[in-house]
Amino acid sequence: MTKYDVLTVGNAIVDIIARCDENFITDNGIIKGAMNLIDAERAELLYSRMGPALEASGGSAGNTASGVASFGGRAAYFGKVASDQLGDIFIHDIRAQGVHFETKPLAGTPPTARSMIFVTPDGERSMNTYLGACVELGPEDVEEQVVADARVTYFEGYLWDPPRAKDAIRECARIAHANGREVSMTLSDSFCVHRYRGEFLDLMRSGTVDIVFANKAEALALYETEDFEEALRRIAEDCRLAAVTMSEEGSVILTKGERTKVDAISIPRVVDTTGAGDLYAAGFLYGYTAGRSLADCGRLGSLAAGLVIQQVGPRPLLSLAEEGRKAGLI
Repeated sequence: MTKYDVLTVGNAIVDIIARCDENFITDNGIIKGAMNLIDAERAELLYSRMGPALEASGGSAGNTASGVASFGGRAAYFGKVASDQLGDIFIHDIRAQGVHFETKPLAGTPPTARSMIFVTPDGERSMNTYLGACVELGPEDVEEQVVADARVTYFEGYLWDPPRAKDAIRECARIAHANGREVSMTLSDSFCVHRYRGEFLDLMRSGTVDIVFANKAEALALYETEDFEEALRRIAEDCRLAAVTMSEEGSVILTKGERTKVDAISIPRVVDTTGAGDLYAAGFLYGYTAGRSLADCGRLGSLAAGLVIQQVGPRPLLSLAEEGRKAGLI
């Protein structure tokens, strides 16, 4: 038995979410559908131009940890906030979800990270992220016993932007594998893949990472191809297990000798796609660490992703355990 099913490691971010029209995206030079890294000055500018906004704790891996806990799984999280108002919000929210979170807050500057997320009428989210205190996450924040006690340690590709976080991830992978555990990552964003393609491939091919999550655009970017079938074939060769999401077309789960197609759930309307991939990973990893079939893991992922895109905000407002029981998956 392990103490934790899933440990996630990521950028601890508070999301500030507002609706906007397409012209706002164009007029402000925002890359639609991407995670745009910004500095403090641009963060203040965009915030001043936002309409009414909702503040919600986010950050990709934090969302995944919250999703695992909502399913009833045992989750832990590493991520760096500052000792400020947004940091207090983040700490409260993730602990209230039932996630173990004891990373020591940063005493001074920079402040807790925030992401201005603009949601267009089609439900697409465009993120503008000031990393703030996230860049201070380092090897000293790795709780060795927590890594050793987690069946899967999962991290976000976005962590390759703050440099010291890479060392923390490699230390987590070392501890996890030394204790017979597994390591997983999400590619996070196609622009992130373009920045770190070689390093991501090395993580997979070297065995540092066992399980990879990607969406279609990220898989194509990873192999610099427009042929999705080629991308699927190559990702299956490069890692032990991969799950590739395809929005309304569902997902495909790949090993070297097996391919499993899973449908997306039917939903009436997309409200906000923020957190869709994070919650897919949560459902998948909850099922995986419970010993479920790969098809069931994909179905649990599809359920969680389908539910979160029907609400505003990246963390589940409904009990995923209850919804899983209703769907006959738990």
